[in-house]
Amino acid sequence: MAHEGKYNIKAISNMVGIQPGTLRAWERRYQILNPVRNDSGHRLYTEEDLRKLKWLTEKVSGGFTISQAVSLLETESSTVGTFEEEGEVDSPQKIRDELLTMLLSFEEGKAQDLINHAFSLYSVEKVVIDILGSLLVTVGDMWEKGQITSAHEHYTTQVLKTRISMIFYSLPSNGLLPKAIAVCGPNETHEVGLLVFTLFLRRKGFEVIYLGSSIEDKDVELIVKEVDPTFLFMSCTMMENAEKTLNLTNQMIKKFPHLKVGLGGYVFDGLDSKRKGQAQPFILGNTKEEWNSWLTKKLAEID
Repeated sequence: MAHEGKYNIKAISNMVGIQPGTLRAWERRYQILNPVRNDSGHRLYTEEDLRKLKWLTEKVSGGFTISQAVSLLETESSTVGTFEEEGEVDSPQKIRDELLTMLLSFEEGKAQDLINHAFSLYSVEKVVIDILGSLLVTVGDMWEKGQITSAHEHYTTQVLKTRISMIFYSLPSNGLLPKAIAVCGPNETHEVGLLVFTLFLRRKGFEVIYLGSSIEDKDVELIVKEVDPTFLFMSCTMMENAEKTLNLTNQMIKKFPHLKVGLGGYVFDGLDSKRKGQAQPFILGNTKEEWNSWLTKKLAEID
């Protein structure tokens, strides 16, 4: 049961990554947890306490102060406070489905309100990747299958991309981190994955020059020469463009030996074993964990 004590303070500290002293301070200052006591007088935390702490730590990791996160928890108590894991009222999936319905009905005001609500519940990265980014992919698939018109696809895509771009340009960059350029591969028009990855970089403090799609190969070379970045990130979503993207990668590292090139997109998973082996050092992966791992390795090479 949710209100039955199960975890001692050491266990719950390890589960959520918070020091026991910090947990006790949060309890005293904000009265957000109600651990029960066992026969020996030791704290035992409930499943509800665990879910609250996971939610709060995700908010703090996303840039909120603990006081701001607690305030959000209190104001959203009607939906978040119950913390029902199964069939959660405002799960990312449910928000994504509702958002799709609103945008396909051209109800931008309601859609923007729902996006604001999502940001009050989840971290910036979770909203952008699991809700907005995922929805952009879904809309693209629906259009390609003829399930929606080009007008619906264009409208929905523009609303979501504009919102992601607003977040992107509001984030500060760290002048001590390497500079990067992000651009779609040759003949690529889908920017969703690249935009989400660029936001991930900006959240980490990287200064990223986002070029998007429709940039000619010779212009990419000119910009790299002018900017002299440490990283060049390219995305590819269509198999017919994979070879051209790999060729451009090889050209760039020949002309700029110091340049670290990263390639994103599920298309690289479908390469034959020979080509995939050649491309492997450049493949970023498709998850935040893989992106972090790739970046950590490349930054270590620079140092």
